[in-house]
Amino acid sequence: MTGDPTSLADSGVAAQRSRLRVREMQLSEVGIRIDYFHDASDDHLFILGVDRALLPSRAAWREFYEADYARPVRDRENYSLAWEFDDQIVGFSSADQITFGEQAFMHQHILDTSHRRSGMGTQFLRKSAAIYFQVLKLRRLYCQPNAFNIAPNRTLQSAGFCYVFTQQMVPSPINFPQPVTRWMMDGRQPDTA
Repeated sequence: MTGDPTSLADSGVAAQRSRLRVREMQLSEVGIRIDYFHDASDDHLFILGVDRALLPSRAAWREFYEADYARPVRDRENYSLAWEFDDQIVGFSSADQITFGEQAFMHQHILDTSHRRSGMGTQFLRKSAAIYFQVLKLRRLYCQPNAFNIAPNRTLQSAGFCYVFTQQMVPSPINFPQPVTRWMMDGRQPDTA
């Protein structure tokens, strides 16, 4: 086989990219997010910095989403995106702590381990950031994964987020105190290529 291996690798990435899609998660799909946390192993929740005892019940979480989705986007507490590969949901992202027109904090999760470490996370993250900036009219987008969870920290850096700090904190109501690394992307339109 002849040809430049770099161009062959680039064409593989381009083919994968064309099979990826990011879209708003529908209310009927929020069970994917709820199940992701409730069905996760204790080890996986620990890596995420999540305390199982702090998770809302499935019913309470669904009620929260039903009420939140009934609000206009600018008034929501949460805005979620579904990540699709070959028309199948393989992950999701959500934004919370939203100050419409100013800033939000995002989260990202790949559902199945077979899709992790594939390079898709960086592509999904870029596409998600572009949607958050557009829909929520943001100036800044933050993400603050557990500092010891290497994968999202590397993915954020690869996607163009800038390091802000690492410090001990409780990043959300379902988390235990932990060192988190805060990353930020400013209001420039992220590269979605």
